[in-house]
Amino acid sequence: MENFWDSNFLESKFWETNLWEMLFRTTISFVVLLILARLLGKKQLSQLTFFHYITGITIGSTAAEIAAQKETSFPDGLVSLVWWSVLTLLASYIAMKSPKWRNIIDGSPTVIIKNGEISVQALKSVKLHMSDLMMMLREQSVYSIQDVHYAILETNGQLSILKKPAEQSATKQDVNADVSIPEHIPTEVVVDGKIVWTTMEELNLTEESLRKKLKKKNITDLNEVFYAQIQPNGSLYICTRTPDKAQKNDKTG
Repeated sequence: MENFWDSNFLESKFWETNLWEMLFRTTISFVVLLILARLLGKKQLSQLTFFHYITGITIGSTAAEIAAQKETSFPDGLVSLVWWSVLTLLASYIAMKSPKWRNIIDGSPTVIIKNGEISVQALKSVKLHMSDLMMMLREQSVYSIQDVHYAILETNGQLSILKKPAEQSATKQDVNADVSIPEHIPTEVVVDGKIVWTTMEELNLTEESLRKKLKKKNITDLNEVFYAQIQPNGSLYICTRTPDKAQKNDKTG
């Protein structure tokens, strides 16, 4: 045991590292990866298809190899990372212009259930077991295949379903409720005690009108507000910092 910490061990490669080189490689890899992620776009980041999933993993693995393995040539690794991203952009561009190429890269959706009937052939083609299918249905609150009119396995592996008319939820039109389109979605106007001026300008709201709404809730200091959101009907949801006030004000009004 004493020999474990002898001078030979202390002088071994275990302790050998070039701090500045590793910091440099990691920093450059980080910056390049950040730039490439922005160039590849949101579609790549969302990993919509198997192709995008594999591409994302490969780019991340290459960047990690460049940063952590000093045996890997830094220029060669950087060229590989950039060129892989260029190929990905090129493939995505061609897929956008050519439906045939898009079908090769991304594949096409597969109809699993049609008119309430399971396609055994489709299940075999996508290598999907009945237990997997039932799990995917349950994830969408469907427990009986009899409730399903259509089920389609998308290229990202998710299952889209269309329930039979009798099993579909009633809409506002079905119950003659108000179906007018709101002027805006619920929008934050105060975050961490600070007014979000961009949304205030979009909604044509003034600081005076906001403070009036807060005053109705007995809030005079803006710093007391942790979060405030204007609702489509013009009411204000308020979340305060103080626990005793939060019980009164963490609501819409």
